[in-house]
Amino acid sequence: MVQRQFPNPKELAELMRFKKPTLDAKRRRLDAALTIADLRTIAKRRTPKAPFDYTDGAAEGELSLARARQAFEDIEFHPGILRNVPEVDTSREVLGGPTALPFGIAPTGFTRMMQTEGEVAGAGAAGAAGVPFTLSTMGTTSIEDVKAANPNGRNWFQLYVMRDRERSYELVHRAAAAGFDTLFFTVDTPVAGARLRDTRNGFSIPPQLTPGTVLNALPRPAWWVDFLTTPKLEFASLQSTGGTVGELIDGMFDPTIGWNDLDTIRAMWPGKIVVKGVQTLADAKELANRGVDGIVLSNHGGRQLDRAPIPFHLLPEVAREVGDDLEVHLDTGIMSGADIVASVALGARFTLIGRAYLYGLMAGGREGVDKAIEILSKQVVRTMKLLEVQTLDELGPQHVTQLARLTPIARPVQDAAAQAASAAPTTVRAPRAAAKPAAAKPTATKTAAAKPAAAKTSSKPTAKPRTGAKS
Repeated sequence: MVQRQFPNPKELAELMRFKKPTLDAKRRRLDAALTIADLRTIAKRRTPKAPFDYTDGAAEGELSLARARQAFEDIEFHPGILRNVPEVDTSREVLGGPTALPFGIAPTGFTRMMQTEGEVAGAGAAGAAGVPFTLSTMGTTSIEDVKAANPNGRNWFQLYVMRDRERSYELVHRAAAAGFDTLFFTVDTPVAGARLRDTRNGFSIPPQLTPGTVLNALPRPAWWVDFLTTPKLEFASLQSTGGTVGELIDGMFDPTIGWNDLDTIRAMWPGKIVVKGVQTLADAKELANRGVDGIVLSNHGGRQLDRAPIPFHLLPEVAREVGDDLEVHLDTGIMSGADIVASVALGARFTLIGRAYLYGLMAGGREGVDKAIEILSKQVVRTMKLLEVQTLDELGPQHVTQLARLTPIARPVQDAAAQAASAAPTTVRAPRAAAKPAAAKPTATKTAAAKPAAAKTSSKPTAKPRTGAKS
């Protein structure tokens, strides 16, 4: 029977220690965020609908984005045991320079619309964490101001080729002069994707005010105070700064860019060059043959062609085929450190975060970006420790299985063509064999001629390929 006694006040005092309150509201809400999803919840509460949906949304039915995220959920890890891994090393060399973590900040447009600190917050946080920051052609902070915000860190520039080629060349020269070490030549935006949330919200620069947007803004006064009391919002690298995303892309970017444009830009760029937006193995092989330094497997975060290939599903085959010739990077759908570790295990040299960083920015400016990087960093370290690997180079396909969910119902066209080509000779072999002058052994000739037909009638249907099977 349990022995009972009167509570001892001294013992109660030891058990009931109240947490010291945090008076800083921003610090309080960021401390409560344990995942990127938590930062997204805070961001949605504090940001007007139009800029939040621009960050959160994708093209048309948003299937590409949903599938990309689902692909990361549909994995199985295989941890080792008894490997004695008290600490892990998350650093590696990427594109000729160091990075403290296997992820960096992806290029994003309209960034100061999300929160007025914009790219300055992202570049500063990236520099403090020892990871690269990428500035977009559609960024709202200049090349030179990003360099000032991240003077000792690694800065990369994402280039869209514009109809006005000289304008594009000017940006290339400015980025080089500012010490940016890598250029992302982006190829997945010949025209603007149909981003329906933006159309419904009237999202543009400057913001289009309607009774709905005004009502939506009322519970978010801090965003409007920041917006109205800071420098004018405009694109730092574009001549035209007004209009919707679609109008700007279709009016300024050139859908006719080709291999010659890549060659021209590459000739004038002194640093590393990476092609962003690769979505097929064939294109990855072509770029490897052309000697670029890296590629980013990306469908632009699901914001361009809906139902585009899932980059994470492409990764194992692309890394296996071209990973020795160039660096394979990955973006789209990454929302946790486990996603990053799985990507590295399946062959990605590096990964990029876009929405995850912007959720942090909207949740708390520079401190929110710091928090997003901290969350992902802790998750990367914890996942590596649970897998019992000490370095990123120890990660491999043996640590991850991609579980099948979306499987093709037929072989690709090129496989069908190859089958047809291999089957074609069976119709001509028999006559040639019968026509041979050495017909002393008719029985043998007859048997040889009959073999193709027998093989043809007894062949079994080819098994359907599985996408996302164990690597």
